[in-house]
Amino acid sequence: MKRESILIEADELLKKLDDKNIRIYDATITDDAYLQGHIPGAAYFDHEKFSDPNSPYTCTILSEDKLVAQIGSAGISNDSEVVVYACGMLPYAIRAWWVLRYAGHDNVRVLNGGLSAWIKVGGKIEREVCQYEPSVFVGQVRADMFASKDEVFASMQDNDVAIVNVLPPVSYEASHIPGSVCLPCMDLMQGDLKQGFDTLLPNDALALRLKEVSQHKRIITYCGGGIAAAVNAAAHLITGHDNVAVYDGSLYEWLGEGLPTNGTGKWEVWKLK
Repeated sequence: MKRESILIEADELLKKLDDKNIRIYDATITDDAYLQGHIPGAAYFDHEKFSDPNSPYTCTILSEDKLVAQIGSAGISNDSEVVVYACGMLPYAIRAWWVLRYAGHDNVRVLNGGLSAWIKVGGKIEREVCQYEPSVFVGQVRADMFASKDEVFASMQDNDVAIVNVLPPVSYEASHIPGSVCLPCMDLMQGDLKQGFDTLLPNDALALRLKEVSQHKRIITYCGGGIAAAVNAAAHLITGHDNVAVYDGSLYEWLGEGLPTNGTGKWEVWKLK
């Protein structure tokens, strides 16, 4: 996929703001930032509503029928042009993109740089809570965009598959799936822990950092709960590798199910999930 089919820059969005067909969502993990100020007309993308409430693990994707219904309830139709963004933490927006793309939406993009990029180009913000009228969305699920624990387990012995832990090295060293490699999602973004990570690196820099992993036929990314993993997965798509999946359950499920791990055993929940 081309970069412009996954990302939208703030100056382009500014020109589209009055388009009646556009649907903009703040996908920051909590609504605090949204309530403090958001792009005019933007609604809040509540990750919990797109996650299975019966799962013991965080952010597990809804069943196909419920996911399709939720997308429609959020005001998205197949014809909608959708833009998602987050405040200071790009992974949350890319997770939302991944979910919508998985469900079959073909016209959804992530605002590169998030709210800060919007403000830099002169975009206004508002505090009024906005919601879109419910619509009808007809899904066509791309099942291979998510990997199950069974696929991950089988792939541990498959040299054609790269299993990639996207958390920082300290988390990887504490606990990781045997055979997986560490490629932190933070290495693919511009920013820092204090200011946040909200911008994806240029294509040439992404390709360079993904080069070794990209030699494999299939790539499965994972993190704590399936959010940060979407960054690496999307970056692979941008650089031309289409056979990539996010392990939705990630370490929450893997550890919860008592599956084998390597490391010191002192893994703790990391805030990017």
